[in-house]
Amino acid sequence: MGDQQQLILATGGYDHTIKVWQAHTGNCIKTMRFVETSQVNALDRTPDKTRLAACGYQCIRLYDLESNCTAPVINFDGVQKNVTRLGFQEDGNWMFTAGEDHHVRIWDMISAPPHCSRVFDCEAPVNAACLHPNQVEIAMGSQNGSVFLWDVKSERHERIVPEVDASIQDVAISPDGRYLAAVNNKGNCYIWSLTSQDQKMSTLRPSKKIQAHSRYILRCKFSPDSRLLLTTSGDGTVGIWKTDDFTKWRELCIENYWVWDAAFSADSKWLFTASSDGIARLWKLATKSPIREYTGHTKAITALSFKDEIVGK
Repeated sequence: MGDQQQLILATGGYDHTIKVWQAHTGNCIKTMRFVETSQVNALDRTPDKTRLAACGYQCIRLYDLESNCTAPVINFDGVQKNVTRLGFQEDGNWMFTAGEDHHVRIWDMISAPPHCSRVFDCEAPVNAACLHPNQVEIAMGSQNGSVFLWDVKSERHERIVPEVDASIQDVAISPDGRYLAAVNNKGNCYIWSLTSQDQKMSTLRPSKKIQAHSRYILRCKFSPDSRLLLTTSGDGTVGIWKTDDFTKWRELCIENYWVWDAAFSADSKWLFTASSDGIARLWKLATKSPIREYTGHTKAITALSFKDEIVGK
């Protein structure tokens, strides 16, 4: 899994802390205070791996991973309600955030301090957002059941409602740009195939509905090789689906707990999970077995971030 020094796992949760771990040893390197009034909803590292962004109730914080400082280096101003997701454009030039104030925002990270340069109104609280590998389209999922695809450059968008009276909990786009997945609070996962031509916006074609879980789905993510899709749920399982036909390939189980978040390794052979028992785990997918535990959080872990693509130093 790449250069071992680079292998950093970050976790955050209900205990108002963010922990940074050496992925290959399970050692906690650093603990950072989050906001006393909020759980950590999402974490993402900047593309240069030097900083970690975290979001929660009425807050977005940016932490320096290279210094000993445990306080945030940037505190984003004027953020309303619960901020549910964030992520970075591949050059780190901008960041997107999604929240229950109905908006997805683009933050210019080159300016100091960062400022909000663009806003999309989903007309309902937004639970999820993710960036297309083309770096110009953002998929979004809202509590009223809408899935949006927004072209940040042209400001065009498309909206779909796959299921009425269901809240979209997460959205994901495969790294090869072929599929969009959306999961809801009824345990269903919807797949669309994505096609794009001549700089035009991607078009969505319904492809599959998977009755993935018996309960609430919390997250969905594609593997780096785009061959697998994971779904995490309140039923205590992670479902892993093959994208060639969207049949179930594996199921990982943490009984009696919610699996809040998960992330693949760069070679798509390993998986990290975050769950409500306060433990993060590393799983070997071939054997469906947990091989390492990351213990230290005192309450549920609700978000994690892991990226191990090897970069030239």
